[in-house]
Amino acid sequence: MALDEYRREKRDMELPQDANILLSYVNLKLRDFYSSLDALCDDMDVSRVEIEEKLSAIGYHYQEAKNQFTS
Repeated sequence: MALDEYRREKRDMELPQDANILLSYVNLKLRDFYSSLDALCDDMDVSRVEIEEKLSAIGYHYQEAKNQFTS
């Protein structure tokens, strides 16, 4: 698979709509692939505000020092 095709597929993927699944998905991506939430959002072309709002609604906030969402 070419790099451009891979990036296109990543951008076309939608984030999980359920907040608990989103939490798990984002924390996995942060742990395994990205050094920061900004890097994840830039690479996946998703809204940081949208992620933070959804996860804040269930009591989770991004901790930059840990590079993960925690309660």
